[in-house]
Amino acid sequence: MTDAPDAEQDSAADAEAPHKQRAPLPPASDAVRAEWGRRVEAEYRSAAITQHLTLWLIQMGASPDLIDDGLRIVKDELAHARLSHRVHARAGGGALPALRRETLGLRSSGDEPLEMAVARAGVEVFCLGETVAVPLFKVLREGCTVPVARRALDRILRDEVRHRDFGWTLLRYLLDLPCAPAVRQLVERELHAMFTRLRRSYMPPGGARRAAISEDDRAWGLMPPARYGEILERAVERDYVPRFGEHGLDAIAAWRAATAPDRSGALE
Repeated sequence: MTDAPDAEQDSAADAEAPHKQRAPLPPASDAVRAEWGRRVEAEYRSAAITQHLTLWLIQMGASPDLIDDGLRIVKDELAHARLSHRVHARAGGGALPALRRETLGLRSSGDEPLEMAVARAGVEVFCLGETVAVPLFKVLREGCTVPVARRALDRILRDEVRHRDFGWTLLRYLLDLPCAPAVRQLVERELHAMFTRLRRSYMPPGGARRAAISEDDRAWGLMPPARYGEILERAVERDYVPRFGEHGLDAIAAWRAATAPDRSGALE
């Protein structure tokens, strides 16, 4: 898949190359190659998951606007994967391993309404994941000076705002349906487990002690592992609590339940 604006931008940049003296790129470390390779995989997986979620929206007869938004996000994620792969290649990365096909989609229980599966995926993937992605990519972009990486982060950050909004619009839509009481119960029951999984990704053991990276890595669009946890904790107060609160859902109680087992410092 191609994306015309990005293709035109990259072609223009390449056309200028023979006529302009480019500054040498900072050396790319193994960490840079590993991180951008991981981003390729994450963006491609996001495209597949969003495509699956959009199919569910079609099957449940959801709003055409939501369906259109979902399909646009699929195209965005594929563009992000392509741009991330370009950075990975420019950094000297080689072939990436094949993705496990069982991770490229969503699962639902056969004995629950489709609306519940949509609610579960929409909240965890978009209300949680895409919401914290906005400040995350903003920080990554601020320190990035390598042109190919900066172009990728510019595009990703621009799109993540719309992806975040899709999640909250979807939740609002579900809470206006006759199934709203069941959706509310699902979120109240499972939000703490969703937060636990999010913390596991953003706040791995020992991550809080890793507060520095090289300037070269930062120029390639990386940031210290400790910043991920800081950004997530800030998002709880700034984003999750007020946004869930608009629907009468207590995100702070769910967050405390998710953090309680680790108050001893196991994640530090």
